[in-house]
Amino acid sequence: MSAEYTRSAFRWRDGKLTLAKMDAPLDIVWSRPLPGGSEPSTVTVSKDAAGRWFVSLLIEETITSLAPVERAVGVDAGITALATLSTGEKIVNPRHERRDRRRLAKAQRALARKEKGGGNRAKARLRVARVYARIADRRRDHLHKVTTRLVRENQVIAVEDLTVRNMVSNRSPARAISDAAWRELRSMLEYKAAWYGRTLVVVDRWFPSSKLCSTCGALRDKMPLNVRTWECPCGAVHDRDVNAARNVLAAGLAES
Repeated sequence: MSAEYTRSAFRWRDGKLTLAKMDAPLDIVWSRPLPGGSEPSTVTVSKDAAGRWFVSLLIEETITSLAPVERAVGVDAGITALATLSTGEKIVNPRHERRDRRRLAKAQRALARKEKGGGNRAKARLRVARVYARIADRRRDHLHKVTTRLVRENQVIAVEDLTVRNMVSNRSPARAISDAAWRELRSMLEYKAAWYGRTLVVVDRWFPSSKLCSTCGALRDKMPLNVRTWECPCGAVHDRDVNAARNVLAAGLAES
């Protein structure tokens, strides 16, 4: 549910927004201030499934590129760790859906017991939507923090071209993969890299990042998912995810 207002249908004055046929400005909690001197050209008012109202302002803004840096990083997306970096760092996966699973199940059971078409069912549906909204908001906030940091700290970011759609068709890890939101992670990296003058390199999905020794280049025939550390004949001992991230970085730098 949404409505769009063009310039003649709203008034923007002193940081306050008044829509057509309204006597007073909207009571808005701003997510961030508008750039100084900017004037919105279009206003969109929308309501989500959780019953929350949002206002989006369309403005023209010039984003300044970040100063170049010498660092580059490879990123291996995962479930236990949301992202493992070629530096050896592992960024935690908060698993927001898993943390709120009990609350969500309770709300869904209450919804299932309500009679269809009744007012109580509408209220129960709203409670379920609010739990989903809480999960999505917290997940998005974490992803923004992670991707902004990666873009600020690195000139080149290399990631794998993961086929998320095929992965979630497997029911076993599908819920955890959806909760990790790899697709949203990559999308944020793409537009933030474009904004701030960074380079995002996407490595081919068939690149054997986990089976390749990042020290000598030897390729193993198999690498089952339960193998988390392994030793190469050259003597190098690898953490599976860190090794994959280093190989992704090397492949990304070779491509770029």
